[in-house]
Amino acid sequence: MRFFTSVHLLLLAYIIAALVYWEIALQKQSAQIYAGDITILKSQVDSLHDPGIYNQRFSSLRHKRIMRTYQFGGEGTAFLIVILIGAVVVYTSFVRRITLSRQQNNFMLSVTHELKSPIAAMKLNLQTIEKHRQLDEGKRIELVERSIKEANRLNDLCNNMLLISRIEGRQYKPAKELFDLSEMIKDTLNDYASRHTRKFEKDVTPGCKITGDKMMLQIALNNLLENAVKYTPADKPVHITLHKKQNAAIIRVADQGSGIPDNEKKKVFNKFYRVGNEESRRTTGTGLGLYITKKIIRQHKGRITVKDNTPSGSVFEIILTM
Repeated sequence: MRFFTSVHLLLLAYIIAALVYWEIALQKQSAQIYAGDITILKSQVDSLHDPGIYNQRFSSLRHKRIMRTYQFGGEGTAFLIVILIGAVVVYTSFVRRITLSRQQNNFMLSVTHELKSPIAAMKLNLQTIEKHRQLDEGKRIELVERSIKEANRLNDLCNNMLLISRIEGRQYKPAKELFDLSEMIKDTLNDYASRHTRKFEKDVTPGCKITGDKMMLQIALNNLLENAVKYTPADKPVHITLHKKQNAAIIRVADQGSGIPDNEKKKVFNKFYRVGNEESRRTTGTGLGLYITKKIIRQHKGRITVKDNTPSGSVFEIILTM
């Protein structure tokens, strides 16, 4: 990156210097042409005997010189502007490519970890059941439930990866069905709460019905819940609310984590975006959940934003037209 920047700046400086040199050389040539024309004019017309003709031709020569000056200056400026625009475009494209490459590398590291973790956990649980056939029923049920939990986690990850492939391949067309959003949120939350040993607090207004793709909106809600659980301390609850406001349904998922800095709030919805380095980051994830959620909400003509929670944490707010 530094090498490219140095070479880029040196090349740009060389081009600008060449343009300046070219401009100076052309202006000198123009001055020489003007001086030669004046010499020829003096040899052809006597300024004392024919002052009218002399002054007319002198004014014409001076006007031509001024026009050449404008022409050379305008062409040089135009070339410089085009070169600067091209340099900015090339540099911006390169920076974006490098950034995307780093994000994809982080994504691959994260996905590898996300895939291996539930697989390793399920394998360990199953091996424990196999080796210790005399396990009491309670312990065996606990291990099976852990395996199911890890399988669900793995399934959610695969669903996200398949969904993003469909969305970016323009193969995703949201279904349009009238369904009860309130019941969907309650069912999703109950299912999610059964898989996580933490407290969920809800305030869901009944009877909120909307038209859209129920399965996709459920995936969006799952992503927000997963995100909230990930950043909320184990001894604190996650809050989920659904309220009506005129002809809109407003969903809020609030965590009590460390929050998101203001300069990061828009970036968290970018593809692969995660703060920090995968090797030092404490929380797991792929950087796709919020990106997919925003895509789904936009497909439903809705809006999603993130705000600060009180006293700490973040609140993700979804507004959908009823």
